[in-house]
Amino acid sequence: MSSEQLKIPKATAKRLPLYYRFIQNLYQSGKQRVSSAELSEAVKVDSATIRRDFSYFGALGKKGYGYNVQYLLSFFRKTLNQDEMTKVALVGVGNLGTALLHYNFTKNNNTKIVTAFDVSEDKIGKNYGDVEVLPMDQLEQVLREEEIQVVILTVPAQVAQVITDRILKTNIKGILNFTPARLTVPSTVRVHHIDLAVELQSFVYFLNHYSNDEEDMEEEE
Repeated sequence: MSSEQLKIPKATAKRLPLYYRFIQNLYQSGKQRVSSAELSEAVKVDSATIRRDFSYFGALGKKGYGYNVQYLLSFFRKTLNQDEMTKVALVGVGNLGTALLHYNFTKNNNTKIVTAFDVSEDKIGKNYGDVEVLPMDQLEQVLREEEIQVVILTVPAQVAQVITDRILKTNIKGILNFTPARLTVPSTVRVHHIDLAVELQSFVYFLNHYSNDEEDMEEEE
């Protein structure tokens, strides 16, 4: 069961990994059940929103009892496909790309950058966080052979679409785009744009114009 099949709101989908991480911690600490109020305090999401998020998936808990931690852990593991490894490739080993390679999703064991690509002779053949940087002329071949599903794009904006066109010749499902460029892709490929400058500007705007409650309402729309 995937969140996309259920047609849940995007804001809810974004919170699922947050819930899952906290539930993992509860399970490891030996806790057997948790209330929406306890979840709310831990993940900083109000109880009503948590109950609404969970309601999209049916009866996950009982009124007056709360939620069974082991059941929630099993449910979200399956929902978030935690039993399957998602292989990721990174294209563009600049400052941001290097940081991502060293971090390599250490808190998310089912997602891993397994290969990286760059045009710089100074970087090709070197390892960053145990990931070897390969030349760009191997891009399509390696993406196919490694059955890569997701590509992180951290290249200059002016070459982003050209590289994307090459990536689209493989079987990838999604692109995490850290460039300012807006990519053209078919409907079968999902693109998530992360423009850090825009995110910062938006954050400053919300700081100056909205309270926390108003911001939460905006997210739910």
